[in-house]
Amino acid sequence: MFRYSFVIIFSLFFSLGFSQEVEKDSVTDYYIRFEGDSILRSSIEIGEVYLFGKLEFADRKEKLRYYILRRKTLKVYPYAKLAAERLVELNDSLGKIKKKRHRKKYTKTVQKYIEGEFSEKLKKLTRTEGQILIKLIYRQTGKTAFNLVKELRNGWRAFWYNTTAKAFKISIKEEFHPDRIHEDYLIEDILQRAFAAQKLERQESVLDYDYAQLSNKWKKDSKKKN
Repeated sequence: MFRYSFVIIFSLFFSLGFSQEVEKDSVTDYYIRFEGDSILRSSIEIGEVYLFGKLEFADRKEKLRYYILRRKTLKVYPYAKLAAERLVELNDSLGKIKKKRHRKKYTKTVQKYIEGEFSEKLKKLTRTEGQILIKLIYRQTGKTAFNLVKELRNGWRAFWYNTTAKAFKISIKEEFHPDRIHEDYLIEDILQRAFAAQKLERQESVLDYDYAQLSNKWKKDSKKKN
């Protein structure tokens, strides 16, 4: 029952462009085309580059916990990324539909489509994987799964989903706070390392925090404990 409900929750975040092309012109100059317009630039902006320290663990148990968390995080992150992308698309589409009846019909159509495409994969998630996914959805959207369901459907349905999830020790009201919760920081660390190694496609979080500052904070806290 939990897995079925979880599929329904997740399916609400989806819906059924933008492109850029970079052409090398010389050693220092590049043409970057945005939607048909070419802009000559002498350089290309790149994102922040992090230098990762060697992973250190207090004991074998802590090391095992990290690698289990990494396996689960790498598994569910693509779903959270896709949820954020589809949520934007869904909201854009709904914004163009004026009649409430048509909006409701469109949402149901999308839900059925997504259930058919993803239900079997989502049903195979464990409870801990499901909880990590809920956290990552908050990381990518800035909203809890509960609030997303409430916005897209109604308060009663969101309450029902949350009650059902609680019976299986999972909360769809869960948030993501790597600055306060150590496990959340570990998840962020796993993501950043995976982005750098190109194991995952980077999608920036909508939350306001800096990974480098988080790393310094948790390292200092660890030293204090030791």
